[in-house]
Amino acid sequence: MNASVPLARRRNTLSSSLGLGDKLFASSDERRFVKEIEGGLDTVEDGLLVEMSFADDMADVTSRYLLEAGGKRVRPLLTLLSAQLGDGNSEQVFAAAKAIEITHLASLYHDDVMDESTMRRGVPTAQAVWGNSVAILTGDLLFARASKLVANLGERVIRLQADTFERLCLGQLHETIGPRDGEDEIAHYIQVLADKTGSLIAAAAAVGVITAGAPERFNAPVVEFGEKIGVAFQLIDDIIDLAESGEETGKVPGTDLRAGVSTLPLLYLRQLALTDADAAALLARIERAVEAIGHGLSTPELDADLDDAIDELRDHEVTARTRAEAQRWASEAVEALTPLPDGPVKKSLTRFADTVVERSN
Repeated sequence: MNASVPLARRRNTLSSSLGLGDKLFASSDERRFVKEIEGGLDTVEDGLLVEMSFADDMADVTSRYLLEAGGKRVRPLLTLLSAQLGDGNSEQVFAAAKAIEITHLASLYHDDVMDESTMRRGVPTAQAVWGNSVAILTGDLLFARASKLVANLGERVIRLQADTFERLCLGQLHETIGPRDGEDEIAHYIQVLADKTGSLIAAAAAVGVITAGAPERFNAPVVEFGEKIGVAFQLIDDIIDLAESGEETGKVPGTDLRAGVSTLPLLYLRQLALTDADAAALLARIERAVEAIGHGLSTPELDADLDDAIDELRDHEVTARTRAEAQRWASEAVEALTPLPDGPVKKSLTRFADTVVERSN
């Protein structure tokens, strides 16, 4: 198991990834704002280690496995940022941020079982180490721990947590069964992303507003921002899945494709294949190899051809189109922030949207 990331390293990573340390935040008030956010992130990180500890030896090891493997802590960051629209950091805000991140981590345990993933955050997935049953039960334990935290934050946050959990489950269900007959594949895919990722990021922003007592008029803008930036985040993940080197993520190029996941570049390719012979030929090569992998019938020749096909898909117009779609969702997320007052919160959220579409891991 990886050791916990040192606070100084974690702080530098978060600051640089969001641009909090650059010249965009140069005034004394903005520097105080940055210090407040970074101090809050440290408090939340330390609190996560406490909240995700269990008296049972096995549960204690498995529950903190993915936490200690790393992660960007995007959701707690958004909670702390939106809280600055109200009274700022408080024990309630920290509890909300921890609950949201624990919910996210719990969902990863379940997702990896559903997707039969073998790597997560550069380490073997929980079910690869302990089996499906332990991974599922660990996720359940974490959902329970998040609920205990939320129980002290009032009916509105409890309802928000329940609604978000429902959407997470529906998103996974719809991803599993696929689009219905006659349903647009791309619209179905985007809705799955909104449910599985956008809903929890939106909830992260909303609980900051709620627990910090921010004006109610700020809730809808940050929720819309969170949902749309969540979709953009996942679309960029579709592009990263095709990246030449998987060293930073622990994945090989085309991991999702090899597992039979229809990411947006592949959906666009299917659409284009209806009228373009070259696109149809590339699609056929990918689908032939993926089907063989799924039936345990892959050969070195098919594997090599799939590697070449993934290289072609990476440079194909459908991948550029996917990036443009991610940028569109990020732009709409920023537009949703218009009602917020000018200042470091809006500036930070705007910068965050930029980093989402610029990232490479």
